[in-house]
Order: sequence, then structure tokens, then C-alpha cells
Amino acid sequence: MEDIVAAPFDYGSLDDPDGPVRLRLLSTVTEVRNLTLGGGEPGVGITYVNDEAPHSVTARSCVLACWNGVVPFLCPELPTAQREALAFCVKVPYLYVNVLVRNFKPWAEKGVHEVYCPGSFFSDVSLDFPVSLGSYSFAQSPEDPVVIHMVRAPAVPEFDPADQFRAGRAEMLDMNFEDYEREIRTQLARMVGEGGFDPATDIAAITVNRWPHGYAYEYAYLGDHVWTDENRPCVVGRQPFGRIFIANSDSAGRAYTDAAIDQAHRAVSELLSVSS
Repeated sequence: MEDIVAAPFDYGSLDDPDGPVRLRLLSTVTEVRNLTLGGGEPGVGITYVNDEAPHSVTARSCVLACWNGVVPFLCPELPTAQREALAFCVKVPYLYVNVLVRNFKPWAEKGVHEVYCPGSFFSDVSLDFPVSLGSYSFAQSPEDPVVIHMVRAPAVPEFDPADQFRAGRAEMLDMNFEDYEREIRTQLARMVGEGGFDPATDIAAITVNRWPHGYAYEYAYLGDHVWTDENRPCVVGRQPFGRIFIANSDSAGRAYTDAAIDQAHRAVSELLSVSS
């Protein structure tokens, strides 16, 4: 693990033609259909675009582990109820901002690592985790540079949850970098300005990561429909369709890695049970 943080990564080695598994880099799938292979065996036809040219491949089965909301566009033959259930998956937009500051003395003086800010533009502001691994070392004293992490999940309260996320996404995409920079500098100045922080001189760099289609819909929002375990759209939407199987954390209604792993295991288990 000590080598991971600073190690270069060769993406090309993922797409090795001689490897038992290939990841087709820069390839966008545009269509997936059930079909009949040679000898009458059921299978799947997949069309994808690479280097501005379409390509087609066939397989005995396929797992679609993408955003569930796009599956109806990739598989137009899906039953209507399943298409509607998959389309229900409206992603939660997230804004992740990293601010490199020349020191974190104001934070150390206040004895604060993380601040929750209800009603502010950024709801959560924190110093980066103090991780040192291999050749990467976290700041050793308040005089050292450090990264401040700022989070916003834009939403509009007067709508139902799905429309709140759509409205938040529109707000996110309508703002430019200067708009975000103004909010960043203003909020940090209000938070730690009394401790000597000056955004004009103490900020060395800013990155703004807009995640318009961020977290999976989690069926746990105020004002949301009351679902049973059986009729949640993610459960209806993830049902196998011929030799097409559906995964992704969206299929669990939980936006976390363990959910994605569980759904991958379920989809592959369904695939193997049909293939065998």
C-alpha cells in the first residue's frame, strides 16, 4: 500500500489485447439487445463507440453496472414497468471542493477539524484526513500547507425529493468557477477570519469538482413515498431481462462501495444460474 499514493498509473495496461480480461477504454455503450447466437443459443448484442466509430460484439450474457437511469435508453425492449422503475433513479448532485491553504493555524487555534454549517452554501467544511502513507506525508504542524474539503448537496426544499435533485443539478451547472470561488472565499473568511485567515493571501489553489449525477437515490428522504422492500423502484428495475442483468449501487438504493459490490455479486450469481 505504501507505493499506491505516489505511483504512476498505466491505464493502457487495462486494455491489453492479450489479457484474459479487457477493459475497453474510452468506449461508450449505446445499445444492448437480447438476440439468438449461432446454434440457437440465447445471447446479447452490444454496440459501443470508440474513436468515433461504432463497434459490435456478442456475448452469452451481459451485466449492465451503469447508472440505472440510462438503462432504458440502452435497452429499448425492456418492459414498460421496468423502464419506469429504472428511470426513477434520479441521482443526488454533489459538489466537492478542495482548497489548498498555506497553513491551518486558525483551525489549530480553535481546536477544530470539521464544521457543519446548516443554511450555508457549503454544509460541511473540514481539514483533509491526516493520512501519511509511503512517500506521501500529511502536514506535520499548523504552519504547513493543508487541504480544506468543502461539500454541498444542492437541492430546492419546496419540491419532492427527485425534483429537488433535478433543481439542484440545474443550479450546479448554471454556476461558473467565479461563482463558486466567491462562495468559497466568503464562507472561509466568515468561519476562520477572526483567527487570522485571509482568503486573498492564504489560499494557494482551488479545485471545484461538480458531480451532477452523484449518489444513488436512497428512498429515505422527508416527503418521499413509503416503499416496501418488494416495490421499491430499484428492486423492480434490477430484475433480469433475458440475458441482460443489472447491477450498480443504484440497484440497492445505497450510494456506497459495499452496495455496488453486493449488487455485482447478485447480478453475476443470477447470470451464472441462468447460464448453467
